[in-house]
Amino acid sequence: MPYKPKRPCSYSGCPNLTNERYCEKHKQVADKQYKQFQRDKQAQAFYESAAWRRLRRIKLEMNPICEECKKGKATTADHIVPIKKGGAALEITNLQSLCGSCHGKKSIKEGSRFGVQKRH
Repeated sequence: MPYKPKRPCSYSGCPNLTNERYCEKHKQVADKQYKQFQRDKQAQAFYESAAWRRLRRIKLEMNPICEECKKGKATTADHIVPIKKGGAALEITNLQSLCGSCHGKKSIKEGSRFGVQKRH
């Protein structure tokens, strides 16, 4: 199956090619900066909790392949209905297993991380 061509890392000045937004080196830097400066502290505490980590592990074990594209390895347990919009935080039926690419696309559409929320 053919793959999309790799593109330059989005981190300023980085020439590395990647299939994701950032190369492996800069993904960690970008995630750390997001957690430190942009993510609200309540959400940060929730995603670091033992209950969330246990539920996330169970969901990814149940569905190890991305439920959206059915191709990539699932790395994220994503809330179908975001917690901020009333979704159940610790309900497995409100979770879907997504690969990094599909999760990024969903986050952009929701406006939850990479940009401004689209208005309909």
